[in-house]
Amino acid sequence: MSDTPPLHDLLAHRWSPRAFSSRPVPPEILRSLFEAARWSASCFSEQPWRFVIATRDEPGDFARILDTLVPKNQEWARNAWLLGISAGKKAFTHNSAPNRYGLHDAGAALANLAVQATALGLFVHGMGGFDHDKARQLGISDDYDLGAAFAIGYIEGSPEPPPTRTRRPLEELVFRPGWVSSGLVSGKP
Repeated sequence: MSDTPPLHDLLAHRWSPRAFSSRPVPPEILRSLFEAARWSASCFSEQPWRFVIATRDEPGDFARILDTLVPKNQEWARNAWLLGISAGKKAFTHNSAPNRYGLHDAGAALANLAVQATALGLFVHGMGGFDHDKARQLGISDDYDLGAAFAIGYIEGSPEPPPTRTRRPLEELVFRPGWVSSGLVSGKP
């Protein structure tokens, strides 16, 4: 679209493939992804996110995380180099008050990780389709809300997003108080 505002290439080229290669991702590159997550913004700088992960180099642990995924996700995710589950701490460390933003912040950290992955030629696919009870058996404490499962790796085949990739228009996503369409995004004050 000609009237679409410019978007940074890292964001424009981020997408979630279902065709991962089993090509290994070097540990230093994986560390840079989680370093990007570590530097994400969070309420009170709580940094409430935690990640349980396993690579294909750890077949037993990889299989345990893979087993948490619904069968349809298992079909394609089994080829990724790394699988993980994100979680957000339910309470603030400094005062034990409930942290309503823990999962929001965990999602923001995973988004930072995905942008860093895109910059390095990797792909991340987040998934809601996983068994929460099985994920708890990975050692995730009840002090944490479960976020999303995710796969990280290199893509199998062409790194081009599907041609049918679409997004809702901004007018359906951004509002003024009173749930009125925002003139900022529609271009009509």
